[in-house]
Amino acid sequence: MGIPTEVVGSLPRPTYLQQAYADYDAGKIQQDDLFKAQDKAVEDSLSQMSQTGETLITDGEQRASSFATYPITDTLSGTGLAEGLAADGLYFAIFDDGHHRQLPRLVKGSFKYKTYAYDNFKKSQPYAKGAPMKQAVIAPSMLYLLYPLNGTVEGYPKEQFVEDLVKECEKDIRGCFEAGAKRVSIDFTEGRLALKNDPRNPWTGANLLQTFVDLNNKVLDRFSSEERKNIGIHTCPGGDCDSVHSGEVDYHALLPSMFQMDAGYFLIQLSSEVDKVKVYKEIGQTIRKDANGVKQVAFVGVINPLNPKIESPEEVCESLVEASKYIDKDQLGATDDCGFSPFSIDVKPKHGSPDVAREIAFKKIANRVKGAQMASEKLGI
Repeated sequence: MGIPTEVVGSLPRPTYLQQAYADYDAGKIQQDDLFKAQDKAVEDSLSQMSQTGETLITDGEQRASSFATYPITDTLSGTGLAEGLAADGLYFAIFDDGHHRQLPRLVKGSFKYKTYAYDNFKKSQPYAKGAPMKQAVIAPSMLYLLYPLNGTVEGYPKEQFVEDLVKECEKDIRGCFEAGAKRVSIDFTEGRLALKNDPRNPWTGANLLQTFVDLNNKVLDRFSSEERKNIGIHTCPGGDCDSVHSGEVDYHALLPSMFQMDAGYFLIQLSSEVDKVKVYKEIGQTIRKDANGVKQVAFVGVINPLNPKIESPEEVCESLVEASKYIDKDQLGATDDCGFSPFSIDVKPKHGSPDVAREIAFKKIANRVKGAQMASEKLGI
């Protein structure tokens, strides 16, 4: 079978799609015009990804406002914000280059998704022309931050919000599988950020990591071990406008807790880490052979989406061979550090433009696939 590979989820949106989002926000075009631009970008994304050799292709989240907000708003600017939300919520993250992304705030219950990932999957699936697909969804731990950190929502206690949130996340994942997704990965970038303790962003100092892990397990526990083999968790220090939000947080603080989640596999940012061997060792020591009936697999990052330099297949191979010294071969896979553009509006400054970044992304994915094949041959897998 060889070392498995998997894309995280997002791809840079082409310039014309980003402009369509802006025009829709400004009232210059109708929603149907935005849908047409999304369809065009989805068709191109699936076609080009099919040519990379990737086992499971994805639409690159071209229809999503962002990896985090697709269930609750049509655009990053808040057009089409779901009922019961106000725009002035917590900062999700403050990035190293100084920009930030903000979440809405829950003002009344009950909480319900406006759009499910499976809605977007169903729209995109015909463009895949029968090729197998995966789908990324947002973790309940991210949407937990919609509820006021030190406050309440009148008539809607946090306990009820959590129950509703878990139900919605379960519905999202099940809907993806029922629509035909072969794998579903849950974005968990907030895991590393929860350990940053940034005074500018109070929730990061509220000791929420274990709360997040327990909440995500409430969703995972609703699935059988066979189902959880194909449910993954993605972790990274962020990736937006070619910048990160928590790269300085030591993985040692996160990984033992993260592997408490009973998911079947993990997509782990690693190519941009300074000390990769340290993290390989940590993974090998803490990943579980039996996570409530599932053997966990670590897909280590061998591609850096924030850097326009294209990794060669030989470099990918070398990274995987090194990782195999510390992580059992039957628990090793290859991935990208992060989605290539988790937010729909992203000018990709280090790349020059979103269109250039998009071309580079497909080349990086193709080289990851080739590199994993080379490593598999070297390791006799």
